[in-house]
Amino acid sequence: MKTKQLIYAMFAMCMLMTACSEDDNTVFMTDDSVMMDDDQDDAVEVNFNGSFTQEDQMGRPAINTVFVNSNSKDRFNLAIPSRQNELFQPMFQNNLEALSPAYSNPGDANALGLDSAAFTGLLATDVLNVSLDGTTTFFDGTNVLTGRTLADDVITVELLLIFGGEDFTENPNLSDDHVDANDKAFLGAFPYLASPW
Repeated sequence: MKTKQLIYAMFAMCMLMTACSEDDNTVFMTDDSVMMDDDQDDAVEVNFNGSFTQEDQMGRPAINTVFVNSNSKDRFNLAIPSRQNELFQPMFQNNLEALSPAYSNPGDANALGLDSAAFTGLLATDVLNVSLDGTTTFFDGTNVLTGRTLADDVITVELLLIFGGEDFTENPNLSDDHVDANDKAFLGAFPYLASPW
């Protein structure tokens, strides 16, 4: 529970830091709360005491949206990742085969060499894989699903793996969202995200 609370605290602190201007720069953190203060009279405190319930999850963008049936969204969002494959892989496979002509024949595979059963087994456990000793990227031409950087074109990579077939050339009209960059430049320092509009 302490680990979960620490993760929530770090997330809240990042959210608070990104929501403040440069002059809102005083952060106080205790064992169970985070306080951001730009003026002593306007302090904001977030308390992390108590029990928490998982409501949603998204390891890889759009995967839950596309492959989980609408009547199963709550069950999927509440399932712990270690159980997602056994509970949801058949649903993912049925939806992938119905959606993508790249998997219309038995044995069809994607550019990773994964057939529909193997690929949906990977997708159904909706976590972001991270390589601890290699390149961090969603796809860089060589490395695939070893992490994610802000500039990675995640949706196009997912479309390529879903529709692109064994060499990324099948179904070219379905394999790219044609959004090749963020609409604003990312920051060079923490929190790295582009400033809000």
